[in-house]
Amino acid sequence: MVVASIDIQNSQVVQLRQGTELVLQRDNAEELALEFDRYGEVAIIDLDAAMGKGPFGFQGSNTEMLKPLLRKAECRVGGGIRTPEQARELVSLGAKKIIIGSAVFRDPAKKDSCVAGGEFSVNLQLLESFSKKIGRERLIVAVDARGSEIVVDGWKTPTGLTLIEAARAVEPWVSELLFTCVKREGTMTGIDIEAVKKLRDAVSCGITVAGGVSTLDEIEKLAAMGCDVQLGMALYTGIINLADAFIGSLNWSKGYGADNPLLPVIAQSVDGQVLMTGFTDRLALCETFKRGNLCFHSRTRNKLWMKGENSGNVLKVVRLRADCDRDAILATVEPAGPVCHTGTWSCFSVGRRYTWEYLQSIIADRFRNPVPGSYTATLDDELVREKLMEEAEELCGAKTREEVIWEAADLLYFTTAIMTRAGVGVDEVLAELDKRHKK
Repeated sequence: MVVASIDIQNSQVVQLRQGTELVLQRDNAEELALEFDRYGEVAIIDLDAAMGKGPFGFQGSNTEMLKPLLRKAECRVGGGIRTPEQARELVSLGAKKIIIGSAVFRDPAKKDSCVAGGEFSVNLQLLESFSKKIGRERLIVAVDARGSEIVVDGWKTPTGLTLIEAARAVEPWVSELLFTCVKREGTMTGIDIEAVKKLRDAVSCGITVAGGVSTLDEIEKLAAMGCDVQLGMALYTGIINLADAFIGSLNWSKGYGADNPLLPVIAQSVDGQVLMTGFTDRLALCETFKRGNLCFHSRTRNKLWMKGENSGNVLKVVRLRADCDRDAILATVEPAGPVCHTGTWSCFSVGRRYTWEYLQSIIADRFRNPVPGSYTATLDDELVREKLMEEAEELCGAKTREEVIWEAADLLYFTTAIMTRAGVGVDEVLAELDKRHKK
């Protein structure tokens, strides 16, 4: 997987060389998050908090900038996260994974000592509390190293802890390590491949590598070692683009066919319904990213094929994700019409599953394109509110199971209508419910 980084400082997207020298600055974090999410998870790092310039962004100066990003993309979040409670709050707000660093390598019983190896040790008690609070599968520990030594506090403080020993110590509590080669961070001088090899040999958990990555060849080497890559400077300066990086990160050696290896692609709708399967090669993936619509390699015609190129029933790409072995792709798409050549919604069923999202799409279409006789098209703000209150009262008074079903359907319809008129999506309401149950 390719992880694009959005580093936040003073409510701006920045890139720093060696963690101090400002190289570039942008103010379009939400736009970047949406774009980066097509290719992989997005790393949101609060540099102000990481460098000790205030609390983590959800309690500090970057609050308003950070929160919306977690609902726009699949984000891993880090920078100054000190407590399991902070991590839990972030998960409830939509963070997929949490990155912790400095706090893991401090012994709270020796906080007054400034001697490397005295103040610093792997805090297993803290790791256990984080893991219990949010789940091991959501926890990433940043093992930032200068040479072979772990450094903390925004890379300013050496700890005397060795990279390999620290990695082995934290592994039981985490799903992944984020390894940054500090000497090369922001320099685009290439990764320290030998250090990565040693780390890969030492642990079996996931590893994401950052710091100095500057070529597609390096990304392919990391992928061959079973490592993900996090891109910052090379991405923002245009040295590497995400489409090429995504393609290079896949395990083509396990593809079907020797001359032009093919990988399977599973297309699913945003609400999770499987629509079809096909195969892709490098060319088809390139075209997918260029066109924004899902393309395949047709095995019967032995050529590039964009789904819907004749019928118009294209599959608009929302995001692509590789599986754990990087030899299969899951494409989340928005279909423009029936997907199967037989005219059905999915190649695996005879019709579209009726979901809340589908209901909203119908209501939205009626509002946009009113047709004679459409009741939905007549629902202005005043009428829809009247009907909503009426149906809520009728549901409360329902006596039988059948009455509850009937009245609940009416209430859901009018609730969705008022949401749609207000520009509120089903996904936003579900995200709010998800936030509440994770509290």
